[in-house]
Amino acid sequence: MKITFVSLFGDLIRPYFEESILKRAMQKGLFTIEFLNPRDYTTDKHRKTDDTVTGGGAGMVLAPQPLFDALGALRGASKEARIIFLTPSAKRFNVKDAKRLAAFEHIALVCGRYEGFDERSIERFADELFSIGDFVLTGGELPALSVADAVLRFVPGVLGSGESLAEESFEGDLLESPVWTKPAVFRGLKTPSALLNGNHKEAAKLRKTLAALKTAFFRPDLLSKS
Repeated sequence: MKITFVSLFGDLIRPYFEESILKRAMQKGLFTIEFLNPRDYTTDKHRKTDDTVTGGGAGMVLAPQPLFDALGALRGASKEARIIFLTPSAKRFNVKDAKRLAAFEHIALVCGRYEGFDERSIERFADELFSIGDFVLTGGELPALSVADAVLRFVPGVLGSGESLAEESFEGDLLESPVWTKPAVFRGLKTPSALLNGNHKEAAKLRKTLAALKTAFFRPDLLSKS
């Protein structure tokens, strides 16, 4: 898989891939990343990429020309690229989207700044739009990283073992069961005995029950989908 980050601030993204699981997966050639900066495509002599809001309003908007030319170059070089805009004004990204996008050979994540994108950029180039939650950030780099990380977990080999995904949150519309590690008793707090007696069937049953209880408490909306 190839992921292109379309961002004015690629250096905010790059360090995330220099440590831990994703670094090792990239070194193995399981995926590649690249950066496309709209500022490199602006025709403005001061290299500006933003302009005022038409009709009045606070803040600035990413102008269409730099994005049109940057994304046009991307399309020309990679017709199969799935272009995704990150914006609060969109569908909420979820695990089903992550699984689906992991099947694409190339995805491009377009990071907003200021008050967002000129709508014509979205109309011309967006294959999909996603939000990561009902809140606003100063830029789209964190949402793009969140989507990339979630997608890459479903690329074969990135996690080492596919079993790691089987009981995670949102599988089967449930949050992940609470987990424990050694020691069995820590500062007076105990691990449930059903997880210690070697009975895997009993342990699995307890995990399923705890997952349902946790979901009912924190995310009852997920249970209503079932």
